[in-house]
Amino acid sequence: MARILIADDHAVVRAGLKQFLLEDPTIKEVGEAATGQQALEELRASRWELLILDINMPGRSGLDILKHVQSGYPETRILVLSGFPERQYAVNVLRAGASGYLSKDSAPEELLKAVRSILLGRRYVSSTLAELLVADLDLDRETPMHAQLSEREFQIFCKIATGKAVSEIADELCLSVKTVSTYRSRVLEKMNFRTNADITTYALRNGLMQ
Repeated sequence: MARILIADDHAVVRAGLKQFLLEDPTIKEVGEAATGQQALEELRASRWELLILDINMPGRSGLDILKHVQSGYPETRILVLSGFPERQYAVNVLRAGASGYLSKDSAPEELLKAVRSILLGRRYVSSTLAELLVADLDLDRETPMHAQLSEREFQIFCKIATGKAVSEIADELCLSVKTVSTYRSRVLEKMNFRTNADITTYALRNGLMQ
């Protein structure tokens, strides 16, 4: 009997997901968290087999929470459920350790299929994402520049894109300013950018920000 935690800042989304999931007799309990911090508090308080996580939340982003859960609660699997299209985030999220990625446009039946698959210890990739991954094997296909970033580089890329200063990012991630500056330099070099404004512009044009 599984216990599932939903972390999403929209109450209507949480309520809908909770009602739908509890119709499955194999799911014992569904908890809710409106912020990343609340999600971490719930994880500290008790054991959850699965965390359904939104990327775009106030305070600590879903990417931050994903990394924290991976290191602190490895027994909790993560399904990212996001409003961002799969092509924008899915590869980076799976690389960061998530067990699956679904767009919020997915059918309820596919969500349940993903949940059941992940609870059985498998990763879940939708047919849409599978097609994208196969297509990306074609060397003639142009892949997004951000797909080449490492997990940490992408995490810092997203924070820079929202206008956060290096010192602020360092405080949030418990890293030194020098370390964050080094990651920033790597991002700029890999993506052939010169300034933070270039990062923000790219993120907006490629649907990485809402």
